Amino acid sequence: MYMKILYFSLGYCTHDHRFLKSISDGGHEVFFVQLEGNQRLVESRPVPKNVTQVIWKGGREPFRWSNLAELTLDFRRLTREIKPDLIHAGPIQTCAFIAVLSGFSPILTMSWGFDLMDDVHRNKWWEWVTRYTLKRSTFFTSDANVTRDKAVIYGMNPEKTVVFPWGVDLEHFSPSTDHWSLNTDHFTLFCNRSWETRYGVDVLARAFVKAAQQNERMDMILLNGGSQSGHLRQILQNGGVLDRVTFGGQISQTDLPRWYHMADVYISPSHVDGSSVSLMEALACGLPCLVSDIPANKEWVVENENGWLFRDGDADHLAEKILAAISQRENLSQIGRASRWSAEMRADWKKNAEVLMNTYRSLMERN
Repeated sequence: MYMKILYFSLGYCTHDHRFLKSISDGGHEVFFVQLEGNQRLVESRPVPKNVTQVIWKGGREPFRWSNLAELTLDFRRLTREIKPDLIHAGPIQTCAFIAVLSGFSPILTMSWGFDLMDDVHRNKWWEWVTRYTLKRSTFFTSDANVTRDKAVIYGMNPEKTVVFPWGVDLEHFSPSTDHWSLNTDHFTLFCNRSWETRYGVDVLARAFVKAAQQNERMDMILLNGGSQSGHLRQILQNGGVLDRVTFGGQISQTDLPRWYHMADVYISPSHVDGSSVSLMEALACGLPCLVSDIPANKEWVVENENGWLFRDGDADHLAEKILAAISQRENLSQIGRASRWSAEMRADWKKNAEVLMNTYRSLMERN
């Protein structure tokens, strides 16, 4: 079934690229609308072929509530001119809210995780916007059960929801054949979460200081960046371990697997998450994963099976778990195989993207 899809997102990141490409590869006509444009540009690959980038009043600057009426009116104009069969929009309180206000239907509202696990709690206005949007959305999708359950709490009809992990390319993210024979001199931790408060990298920094003082052969790789850069470096500097940390910066998707292969354990100290794609990438690369015990992570990591859980926000407990992982190094290859199996069972983007296509078809049939 051919469809004309209007895909509405904050900017253009790796996740947007994968959705746009899957929609286009599925034979559908795709119109890509950005709310904030290059303000959130973190994807080096060009927009996929056969995707039409739409020029409108948005996409030039960060979203401001004072511009809501103007943006909504212009978005309504887009829907009249493009005449899409459906709109795929998210996050909830920005893109999906504007789509709902435009009066168009059907709308597939997609949670990005942080919108339901963090943004909804900002104040009463954000909570009201969340309820308003979900109650008026035709259908809802998210990548974790915890976000789906939150959506239902805020008014989404539970019978009009679908959950599927966004997944990864299992051929691109795969284990290194000689991984465990290469990493013998040092024990390397790896984290590529953004340096923002919600992702808890400062917790990891404090834990690394504590653990590194007890093990001289341990080092760490931190990728990405963010507003906590100065704070993180200060923690590491004061702890005397700054020289044992490699700062890799922003890494392209093409080169990213090589960085996973340098590590012995992947760590995600996030306080807020849906099904983390970086966690799925680590699992696919066959890495044992040490993650905070938030609900979304518990959907992926089973203690002593494919990794371990630590108490969210507890740097001391994380340090203990790091040292415990080092002490059982001989078991890490087995745990890594379990990680890869977890990814193969649930994180195959090729399979999971088909769930999205089926959701589109179902929406069209319902409509």
